[in-house]
Amino acid sequence: MSSFASLISTLAAAACRGDGAAVAACFTPDGVYHDCFYGAFKGADIATMVEGYFHRDARDFRWDMHDCVDDGRIGYARYVFSYESTIAGSEGKRALFEGVSICELREGLIASYREVANSAVGLQSIGFAPARVTRFLEREARELASRPEASAHLLPRIV
Repeated sequence: MSSFASLISTLAAAACRGDGAAVAACFTPDGVYHDCFYGAFKGADIATMVEGYFHRDARDFRWDMHDCVDDGRIGYARYVFSYESTIAGSEGKRALFEGVSICELREGLIASYREVANSAVGLQSIGFAPARVTRFLEREARELASRPEASAHLLPRIV
């Protein structure tokens, strides 16, 4: 197993058991975890996100990493993630997601984590109303459009 595969699997296992300190230890001191639901958390706040949000809204997590690749600077891992919701109105329903973790690496740790996930499927599976799923997707669309690499895609094409 590559060091990145071990690192990202360690992160996932720690998040599933609610060990925020162990998740944060996978990051550089100034590292940022960009969660597709809860937003960006930096440094020690990563532990707060895991313990205060993940485990507030769900339980019985499973997060399996597959096909991990890296070049020492950036790492990618395909994942399947699931949990049992504890959110009002969705209690006891199992959410299932597929996604890709995208990690900027520095000195053997994660400097930046973000993900591209098929979130709408998971939200629908726990019974979120269509309007709530739409609001989530609108937020994801705004976030994508705000990235520098998307700017040229938003300009009219001159032929």
